[in-house]
Amino acid sequence: MKRIFFLDGSGPPFGHMLLALGGYLGGFDGNFLWNRIGAEYSSNVPVWSLRLLPALTGALSVPMAYQILSELGFSHCAAMGAALLMLIENALITQSRLMLLESVLIFFNLLAVLSYLKFSNSQKQRPFSPSWWFWLTLTGVACSCAVGVKYVGVFTYLLVLAVAGVHAWHLIGDRSLSNVSVLCHLLARAAALLVVPAAMYLLFFYVHLSLVYRSGPHDQIMSSAFQASLEGGLARITQGQPLEVAYGSQVTLKNVFGKPVPCWLHSHQSTYPMMHDVAAPLSPHSQEVSCYVDYNVSMPSQNLWRLDIVNRDSDAGVWKTILSEVRLVHVNTSAVLKLSGAHLPDWGFRQLEVVGEKLSRGYHESTVWNVEEHRYGKSQEQEEREVELHSPTQMDVHRNLSFLARFLELQWRMLTAKSDGSEHKYSSSPLDWVTLDTSIAYWLHPRTSAQIHLLGNVVIWASASLATAVYTLLFFWYLLRRRRKICDLPEDSWLRWVLAGALCAGGWAVNYVPFFLMEKTLFLYHYLPALTFQILLLPVVLQHISDHLCRTQLLRSLFSALLVAWYSCACHVFNTLRPLTYGDKSLSPSELKALRWKDSWDILIRKYQ
Repeated sequence: MKRIFFLDGSGPPFGHMLLALGGYLGGFDGNFLWNRIGAEYSSNVPVWSLRLLPALTGALSVPMAYQILSELGFSHCAAMGAALLMLIENALITQSRLMLLESVLIFFNLLAVLSYLKFSNSQKQRPFSPSWWFWLTLTGVACSCAVGVKYVGVFTYLLVLAVAGVHAWHLIGDRSLSNVSVLCHLLARAAALLVVPAAMYLLFFYVHLSLVYRSGPHDQIMSSAFQASLEGGLARITQGQPLEVAYGSQVTLKNVFGKPVPCWLHSHQSTYPMMHDVAAPLSPHSQEVSCYVDYNVSMPSQNLWRLDIVNRDSDAGVWKTILSEVRLVHVNTSAVLKLSGAHLPDWGFRQLEVVGEKLSRGYHESTVWNVEEHRYGKSQEQEEREVELHSPTQMDVHRNLSFLARFLELQWRMLTAKSDGSEHKYSSSPLDWVTLDTSIAYWLHPRTSAQIHLLGNVVIWASASLATAVYTLLFFWYLLRRRRKICDLPEDSWLRWVLAGALCAGGWAVNYVPFFLMEKTLFLYHYLPALTFQILLLPVVLQHISDHLCRTQLLRSLFSALLVAWYSCACHVFNTLRPLTYGDKSLSPSELKALRWKDSWDILIRKYQ
C-alpha cells in the first residue's frame, strides 16, 4: 500500500497483491503497524475489505467441492456430502475469516482440478470447442495463480501436469486420431499448461515490481544494482555517479554474497594479534589479509592484486559502477579475496572476516565484489580528493537493470531465504497435523474470554485419514486381483476410481509429504490444502463402499443409517467448536475445559482458572 519493496520467503506476491487490492478498494492508506497479533485495528483499517477475498474464496470452495465430485462421475449425494464437509470444517472456516492466504490457495487448487476435469470431459464430447479451450486455459491460469499465492501451490500444479501427461500419453496411442490431430492436442496442452502459467507468473512479478518501487528495510539483502533501481535508499547516494571505474577512482566495495549480513570492504588502523603472512584467524585453511598505510614501505610483491570482471560482456568490457561483479586475485599467491562469513573477536570489533582463499573453487558470491559509491578525484591530497566530484559519464542503473534481471534475482533471494528456525509455541510437526494434536490461538478478547482458535473438526479429520488408508488398501487389492485377471469393478468404475484417487489421494500426498523435508517453522494451517483433498476423497470411499461392498439391500440400509449418524456427529462437533471458530461468545473456565482436546488446551485452562 505504501509502495515499499518487501521480500516474503513464503511465496510470490500475487496473494499479497490481492489482499492489497481489497484494502485499496476499501480506502486503506497503509498506515498501520502489523507488528502484534491480536492488536486492535485503528479506524483507518477497512477490516471488511481486507477480509473479503479470503472469505469469498473460502465460501466458493464449498460449491467447487460439489462440482469436482460431480465431474468425477459420482452421485449427487456424494457431491453434496463433500460440500457439507467443506462447509462444517472448523479450521477451514477460521482460516477463511481472517486476512490469511490459505483459503485463497485452496480456492485456486480446487479451481485448477475442477477446470481440468471439465476440460477432460469436454475432450470426450467436443474437442477444440470454445468450452474446451476455456477450461483448458483456465486450468493453466488457476495453476499459475496457486503458485503465485504460495510456493506450495506448485505441488498441485505438478499433480495436474502429471494427470494431464498420462492422458496425453493415452491420446498419442489413440489410432483413431491423425498425426496432425495428435500434434494439435499436444501443442494446445503445452501452450495452456506450460506457456500460460509461465507468462502469468512473470506478469505477477512485473506488476509487483512496478508497484513496490520504493526502498525499504528488505532491500538490504538485494544486490547493489537492485537497490539502486529503487527510489530512495542507495539510489539517493548513487544518483549521478560516474559509470566507468578508472585509475584514481575512489570507490566503496560491497560483497555480493551479503550473508550473514551486508558487508563492505573496510580496514582499521588496529593490527592483527600475530605477525603477518599467517593463516586467517578464524579460517585456518585461508590466508590472512591486511592493509597498510605507510607509503614509504616498499612491498610490491604483496601489494599487487589482479582484477577479474566476472560478468563482463566481452574482453573489451570495462569496470562499471554497481553493474560489474569483480574478483580480486592476489598476484603473488593467487589467493582470491573472500568474505568468510565469520565474525572476528572483540579485537576485530566483531566485524566479518575477510580472507584470501588460496584454492578457488569456481564462482561463488562470497568471492565477488561490486562498487557501490564511486567518484573521481584529481587532487593528490587525500582530504582534497574526498571533497571533489567529477562525473563525466552519468549512470542510470534503473535503465541498465532489466525486468528479467530483477525478476531472477528476486526469485533467487526468495527461494534461498531462510527462516530464523526458532521454535514457536504454536509450531508443530507434520505428524501432529494428522492426529490434530495441535492448535493455534489466533485471538483472545482483551476484556472477556471470547477467543478464536484454529482447531479442526476431529470427526472429519479422523474420518478423512481413515478414508485415505481404506482407499490405499482397496486400490492395491483391486490392482493385484486385476493382475490375476479378476475384475471386481466394471472398467468405467475402475477408471473413475483410479482418477479420483490420483486427484484426491494424490492431492493429499503431494501437499503433505513434502513438509517432512522442509527446514522451516511449521504450523497447523500448512496442512489445510492437503486436508481439502482428503475431504474430497472421503465421500468417494463412502459411495464406493455402499455401491460395491454392501452387496445386499440390508447392508446398504444399515450403511446409510450409519452415514446419517456420522454426518450428524460431524455437525454436532462443528456446533460445539463454533465459539472458538467465530469468537462471538464468552467462555467460562468450565466451558473451555469441556472443549479441551488433549493436552494442548492446558495452558488456556490455567489462564482462566
